This record gives sequence, structure tokens and C-alpha cells, in this order.
Amino acid sequence: LVVSLFTGYMTLSLFSSSVQMAVLDGIIGKSCVLLFGSNLLEGADRYFTFTIDNLSKLITLFISIFSILILLYSLVYIKAGRVKNYYPWFLITIGCSYGAVLSDNLLLFLTFWGILGITLYKLIPGRDEESSATAKKTLILIGASDSIMIIGIALIWRLTGSLSIDSVSLPTNNILSVTAFLALLVGSFTKAGAFPFHSWVPDYAKDAPASSSALLPASLDKLLGIYFLARMTMDIFVPGDGIRLLLLTIGVITIISAVMMALIQHNYKRLLGFHAVSQVGYMVLGFGLGSLIGIAAGLFHMINHALYKSGLLLSAGCVEYRTGEENINDLGGLSRAMPVTFLAALIFAMSISGVPPLNGFASKWMIYQGIIDFGSGGGFANKLWVVWLGLAVLGSALTLASFIKFIGGIFLSRQKPELEGVREVPVLMWIPLAILALFCICFGIFATNFIVPKLFMPVTGEFQFLGFWNSSFVSLLVIISLALGIIFYLALNLKKFRREDSFIGGEQLQAQTSFATPEFYKTIGEFRFFSWIYGKAEEKWFDIYDLSKKFVLWLSHLFSEAHTGV
Repeated sequence: LVVSLFTGYMTLSLFSSSVQMAVLDGIIGKSCVLLFGSNLLEGADRYFTFTIDNLSKLITLFISIFSILILLYSLVYIKAGRVKNYYPWFLITIGCSYGAVLSDNLLLFLTFWGILGITLYKLIPGRDEESSATAKKTLILIGASDSIMIIGIALIWRLTGSLSIDSVSLPTNNILSVTAFLALLVGSFTKAGAFPFHSWVPDYAKDAPASSSALLPASLDKLLGIYFLARMTMDIFVPGDGIRLLLLTIGVITIISAVMMALIQHNYKRLLGFHAVSQVGYMVLGFGLGSLIGIAAGLFHMINHALYKSGLLLSAGCVEYRTGEENINDLGGLSRAMPVTFLAALIFAMSISGVPPLNGFASKWMIYQGIIDFGSGGGFANKLWVVWLGLAVLGSALTLASFIKFIGGIFLSRQKPELEGVREVPVLMWIPLAILALFCICFGIFATNFIVPKLFMPVTGEFQFLGFWNSSFVSLLVIISLALGIIFYLALNLKKFRREDSFIGGEQLQAQTSFATPEFYKTIGEFRFFSWIYGKAEEKWFDIYDLSKKFVLWLSHLFSEAHTGV
């Protein structure tokens, strides 16, 4: 805790880049001299270079915040022996996250980035065959993408003779620079969980402990993956129209495909995993726009997503901790038994669905504004602005639909008899939820007046909020509406009403005969086109890991037939 707090404080309190580099390089240099001697450090200053700018300050601050909150949660949630060496790997994850964000050299960055792939693997317990397969899948996908990134870094060295992030600026106007961009994009998309390198995220969310899922796929991996995408589009490369069209296309595909898969899930942790993928599409959309408001919106949504998605996964962990169930069909009526968890989960669900005045609405509205502004350009991608806007809004509506299922099925439907003894989780588990929920509220209410100007404009540059919503005024209207609703509710409750159980045909309705909330979503999968898509998804047609595995097995079989050893 002290290390995390000190690092976060340092990044905020040191404002001179030269001072920051001197401090960091001095610490690293002195440590290496003590450990390895001075001879090994000749020329090392070209590679062991660190820097702190406004973007790395922003990311480092939130790495510290999420690490502290999830560590508090883990003190209760992680039982002895559930994940071997959980806390050492937790601390290594935090340290390497700092290292990746503060690195100025691409090779040094890749070193920290690669270690994070190992910690991702180690923070999931291999307690059964399914979780072991998920851990292996995650390690292979992350490792393969890191290997492809090496090609991109080598091409950057070939084209510029430098590996410094600050000094490289490549226009994507030739085949080598485009190849380098795409190679690095694979690493960024795999880490963040964007289509088509997303398939590890839902599996990891389902099989890993909630604290591990909240730490990596929900928060730190999103911060790091989108951080590197920001570095690519703002510093390392100068994206052309073709690259922007690619980013916009992948963004909307990620939004729609993942949220459609979330709609049919019965395992609530896997449902949240697909939403962790879907929300990445909005961030990619923001960077695809390339404007100041688009980039700021992408960064803002990255932070917002980490806030409410880590909160949702921690809420799911609370439900699992008390009930031992992961299927929505086996749950219901937990709002009275777990009121704090319910209220926090409700705020997170409304945030991710884009309900004002919460933070998810603020960043999505910025993205919508950026798309409308993007439509004034003359390029081919600009002319499709209605498509980008329509699909982004549709994705938000479908997100709301799936979270009605999540909240209704777990907290608001009829309580199962076997859940009658469930109670609220210990205080160390719900305090992080309360803090994250407060962040979601404040980041929405104070978006235009404080959050965006103070946190994101220093990164992107200043822009005008033309046509942007007045978060303070709308928040006031929402608060007044809620107050009136509470008053009417209390006034109606002054009169006593008789309460009876539900009856069908004169017989009391039994829990076994009631419909579970997810059953209302079965119709979606029965449409002819959607049933075909869902069928292919179940067959893993869209899982790049499974497709690659089948290709490798086919290739090995082909070679074994060609050369039998005789």
C-alpha cells in the first residue's frame, strides 16, 4: 500500500519531465551498478530510459487507485491457497504496469509488457481442467501477440534508427510503416481485448477469481492496452485515412459482436467478460476519429470503463462469495439480503449502459459528439459517420438490455428458498465497491467542469464543448426527479396495503414454476440470422485461438503424412 501510494503521489507531485527522468534513471542506474557492476551498463542509458508526461501521469494515478482498492477486496475474498503466491504476483503486476507506462524505450516497454502476460497466467488458479485451459489460452494469445510486436519494433528501428517513443513519428504511407503499425496494433488489441483478439477475456472473467479479473482484464490491461494505442496514434505513428477507417470498423464490430454475445449468457461472470470486450470498441472509435475530442473521449471512456467494470466484477465476486453460484438462473432476490452490493452494482450497471448523469454517459456522449464532428471531413470514413454513430448508440441500447437481465436476474427477481440465509459481504469487500460507485457518480456530474479539463485536456490539448451536455444542470434535474420519486413512494406507503403471495388459477405460485429473467432473452437467439451466428460462435468460428490451434494441428498432420520417418 505504501509503495502504491508513494508512486501515485510522485507522479502527481513531479511536474518537470527532466527532473522525473533524472530521478527514475538515477534509481535504476544505481540499483543496476550495485547488482551487476558498472561494466554491464555501458550504453545501457540508450535502453533504460524512463519518462513521465501528462498521459503517463494519468495512467499511473489510476493504476495506484485500482491496485489499492482491489488489494483491500482481496484481503477477504482470496482465501488461503486459492491462488498460489497471489500477493507476490499481484505486486509484480503493479510494478510492471508502472514500468510499462513510464518506459520511453520500446524494448524496455516490451519487457515489462511481456512480464504482465506471465502474471496474467499466474493469477488464475488451475483448480480444474477448464480453468487450466483458460490460463493456457490466455498465455498463448498474449505471448503470440507479444512476439508479433517484436516484428513491429524491429521495423521501427529499421525505418528510424531509434526506439525512443518520444523521438519516433512515422507516417503510415508505405508498406513497412503500415506493417509496423499493424504488428503493434495486434499487441494493443490483445491486451485490451478488442476483436478479433478478444476471446481470452470472457473465459478469464468466468474462470479467474473476481479480484484477478477486476485487476487485469477490467482495469490494468485496459489501461495499458489503450495507453499503448494512444502512444501509437499520438506519438509513434501519424495514422492515415486507411488506418482510421480500420480502427473505426474494428471499433463498431467489437461493440456490436460482444454485446450480442453478452445478451445470451447465463453465467454472469462471462456476461461481464463480453461487456469488457464490447466497451473497448468505444475507446477504439475515439482514437479512430483522430480529433482532440475523439482522443479525449477514448481516454475518458478507458478510465470510466475501468471504474465500472472493475466494480461490476467485484460485485459479481461478492455474489459468488455469499452464494457460491455463477448462473443467473440460480439466483434472485438478493437486493434485500445484500443491499450495499445491490446499490453499487446498480450504479455500475447504469454507468456502463450510459444512463445520465453517470460517467459512462459523459464519455459516450463525447464519442457521439466526436463522430458528428468527424462527419464534416471529406474522406470515405468521414462520409460513413452515420453508420459509426448509429452502431455506437445501438451498442449502448443493447448494453442496457443485457444489464436489465443482470440486475433483474440476480437482485430483483423472486428469491430462491435456498438463498434465504444470504447476508451482506464483510466491510473490506464492499468499501471498494462504494468508492468505485462514488467515482462513477462524480466523474459524470463533474465531467465538463472539472474531470475532462483537469485530467484529459492536459494530455490531448484544449477543445471546446460545443453542443456538449451540461452535466451539472442535468445532474440537478436527475437529483430533483429522484427526490420527488422518493417523496411519492413514502407518501403512498403511509397507507397500509394488504400483502399476499402470487397466485395462478387459485394456486400459489411456486419458485419452481416462475420464469427466470434470462428466459425472456431466449427469443433473440431464435431469429434465423442470429441463431446461425450464435451457432457458429458456439463452434468457435470467431475465436482466433481455436482457429489457430486447428490450423496448427492440421499442418502438423499434413507434415506427419508427408514424412512418416520411414
